[in-house]
Amino acid sequence: MDIYEAISSRRDVRNEFSGDVVDEARLWRVLSAAHAAPSVGNTQPWDFVVIQDPAHLAAFAEHVAGCRADFARSLPADRAQTFDPIVVEGIEQSGTGIVVTYDADRGGPHVLGRHTVEETGRLSVGLAIQNLWLAATAEGLGVGWVSFYRPDAVRRLIDLPRGLDVVAWLCIGPVTQLQTVPDLERFGWRSRRPLADAVHRETFTTQSASASHGDGAVHPGYVPTESD
Repeated sequence: MDIYEAISSRRDVRNEFSGDVVDEARLWRVLSAAHAAPSVGNTQPWDFVVIQDPAHLAAFAEHVAGCRADFARSLPADRAQTFDPIVVEGIEQSGTGIVVTYDADRGGPHVLGRHTVEETGRLSVGLAIQNLWLAATAEGLGVGWVSFYRPDAVRRLIDLPRGLDVVAWLCIGPVTQLQTVPDLERFGWRSRRPLADAVHRETFTTQSASASHGDGAVHPGYVPTESD
């Protein structure tokens, strides 16, 4: 699988985990891909906490279910109906969780490249996550990014030292399939924007590239990926 195939095949997996636990060889390969990501000042400000204890996975799944219910109650009736069939976690089904963390102090007080844009540290962690996700796809694994949680709950679960932040809980494991159409599109939550709507030239104006083309069509080079 080349990089473009991995990008177009990648999905945010929820229902498709097979129930098997990822083998150590593939787990370390995808972690190596994540660790090879570029980072501001070469600080590599990430760490990866691998969680496979069924009791820990069950405890987190229970917490996430509560957060999901809170969100559902906050929605207007029509959106709540659309949201109802959407599964937002595959924590126990995947058999493996990877908590990705951020250490803002790594690299000391003078991080090359972060002096004027503080966010470059967290963006570096995002690059590591993207590397991991694409490598997992190439390995025949699925990844689901869980975001229905309260960070303090995760901190307590993994005994995270003070000064480190939780960036993501990723579910990872073998899958039965990867959906052709992302879940949020299949269930009608939100559709993708055409690439041409997101491209501007020289300045950011209300006229996007699709307006200048006059069609709004998907243009060559568009690669469909996950809606969330």
